[in-house]
Amino acid sequence: MSDDEPRGGDSQGRQAGQGQATAPVRVRDRDDDESNPVDADLADPALYLNRELSELAFHERVLHEARDDRNPLFERVKFLSILTSNLDEFFMKRVGGLKQQMAAGVSELSPDGRTPSQQWSLVLDRARDLLDRQSACFHDLVRPALTDAGIDIVGYDDLAPDERAALRDYFEASVLPTLTPLTFEPAHPFPFISNLSLSLAVRTTEGPEEPTKFSRVKVPGNRPRLVNVDERVGDAGGRADDDGPAGPVRFVPLVAVIERNIDLLFPNVEVVDTSAFRVTRNAEVRRNEEVAEGLIATIEDVLRQRRFATVVRLEVQSGAPEAVRDLLAEQLGVDDREVFERDLPLDYGALASLFDLDRPELEVAPWTPQPHPRFAGRSADDPDSVFTEIARKDVLVHHPYHSFTGTVGTFLAAAAADPDVLAIKATIYRTAPDSEVIETLIEAAKNGKQVAVMVELKARFDEENNLRWVRRLEEEGIHVAYGTIGLKTHTKTALVVREEGDEVRLYSHVATGNYHSQTAKLYTDLGLFTADPDIGHDLVRLFNFFTGHSRQETYRKLLVAPTNLREEMTRLVRREADHARAGRDARIVAKMNALEDPAMVRELYEASMAGVDIDLVVRGICRLRPGIEGLSEHVSVSSVVGRFLEHSRIFYFENGGEPDYYVGSADWMTRNLDRRVEAVAPVEDPEHRAELDAVLDALLSDNRRRWVMDSDGRYEQRRPGDGERVREAHRELMDRALGAAYRAGDD
Repeated sequence: MSDDEPRGGDSQGRQAGQGQATAPVRVRDRDDDESNPVDADLADPALYLNRELSELAFHERVLHEARDDRNPLFERVKFLSILTSNLDEFFMKRVGGLKQQMAAGVSELSPDGRTPSQQWSLVLDRARDLLDRQSACFHDLVRPALTDAGIDIVGYDDLAPDERAALRDYFEASVLPTLTPLTFEPAHPFPFISNLSLSLAVRTTEGPEEPTKFSRVKVPGNRPRLVNVDERVGDAGGRADDDGPAGPVRFVPLVAVIERNIDLLFPNVEVVDTSAFRVTRNAEVRRNEEVAEGLIATIEDVLRQRRFATVVRLEVQSGAPEAVRDLLAEQLGVDDREVFERDLPLDYGALASLFDLDRPELEVAPWTPQPHPRFAGRSADDPDSVFTEIARKDVLVHHPYHSFTGTVGTFLAAAAADPDVLAIKATIYRTAPDSEVIETLIEAAKNGKQVAVMVELKARFDEENNLRWVRRLEEEGIHVAYGTIGLKTHTKTALVVREEGDEVRLYSHVATGNYHSQTAKLYTDLGLFTADPDIGHDLVRLFNFFTGHSRQETYRKLLVAPTNLREEMTRLVRREADHARAGRDARIVAKMNALEDPAMVRELYEASMAGVDIDLVVRGICRLRPGIEGLSEHVSVSSVVGRFLEHSRIFYFENGGEPDYYVGSADWMTRNLDRRVEAVAPVEDPEHRAELDAVLDALLSDNRRRWVMDSDGRYEQRRPGDGERVREAHRELMDRALGAAYRAGDD
């Protein structure tokens, strides 16, 4: 079914694939080994999907959520906004990286056999189509639906004269003072255009025979991007009153208000035309850490350079004069293929202000993370109860189904308050700007605990936030490590050292997600609390590596990158292949954000050829082609896109009936396996394994939000058949958490 056909019934949603040949990938016979009669040339680039196109296919699945009229209207609006931020980051990171490779003359082919230039060209074409479909989705589907719901986004010319007068008064009083026109002429250089800012290109002249001048006006980010018309004319529409539902409300885009009142900014000259535009700059700015004078200075320099980095995309309002487009392209140094003409709005993040309206019928039912039954009734006021419970038996938590504050927050707050706790150590990759976790660690230091924090300064787009926390932590006398030369620290781990009688006991937290209280409400992540001494001592070694001069090479239970994670994951995959060849039960279920590493893809191909059943739940990038006869016919690839962002990593290996389970911070990407510090922990308790089974079953049985990939890299959304009940993983797991909390309350 094409994206332009109506949705409904039992029809299947389809996604574009890799843009590669759709003929079956052939495998060759191997006559010299009858035990494995079919073999593939596993170095063949045709067996590996392109990383960049695979990521864009994920963004297409995000767009589908905006198109899908089964979703509440505000949820569809939310996904339009998410797609804008996703593509912004994609251009800054991935397209920026390709452009750097091209400039450096890199000729190395990607695993799928493409040069950087070929990938760049393909990516721009696919992204252009995706952006066009985003605009069409808004104008043809979402905007009319908003109008039907009594929320009108209208043009300035649609307003009555008194309404336009009211908006002119608003502009003059509240918007005009924030604007700064920057004119480009011999006396003034072309103005600097900041990354992702929305701007107006304004051309003016002093008369018919006078030259035209170009000015840039930045649309202020601290003014509402949608102006409520009725509020400006004294009628506070759109709010629910005591007598009934909210009435209709109308909005005008701020950019239109500025455009139509621009004469107040350029008095006594003729405004020839105005055009909105938006610039995206490369975020792939690096310095050589080996020769840097200090990591903090390096990061500060990267942040400065990023502001002035190469432009990788120029978005221009459709219908902009060719002279304006050419001037912008020339001054910003972009190729014609990097110019994207688009209908307004250029930034769908502006629609977020609609969520302030009191329209619960247009939203998904709110979700409140539930107390974990094992943490219920426990708090920092009684730290002994928290640690006694973890010592009794490991605790597995699942966010956002379980409360982050009520589990991780309680664990760290109890440690900060407990007089028996000697030390707390934690890794911070991303955290909230007003992080309660950081404040708790500071409180622990004030209470006399030894506190050590590994803050990864190189966490992209969080560098500035992390720099602020580093300075705050150091001011409080806390031991802070900034990172490791050549590696990013991506582990999500914490360690509490507690004196209990005559011994010292270690309490560990190993997780799949960051210590970020806000994303914990939106991302699905797992965390294991344990008093297992082997895991505790492994974390002691890991933190010593962060803060001291050590090269730990062995760990008791943890799988740690770049030390032993790749080796162990490879061993576990190969062990399944050995079981299959011997006729024993052999299955792999791996859930992750991305499967990008070519070597791991090859191991999975070989395991499938040996007869291992492999189910992959991969949210985004996946290089592997499933369903190729004789090669990957035993492999399925699923992707779930819904109200929560799938972020947890789970690894299951059948092992002939004696299965192994792992959770941790690492995807199967080359960067995670070789260039980051990661930690993956075994899950050994039978009840916790049953919980992981329930999570994987919910995801693999989902017939509402799950997409299944074919061998061409195309995705098809599962839908319930006739008489089949709807199974939605996120809904099932919310119900499961509610049921557990209810039973705990009864107890």
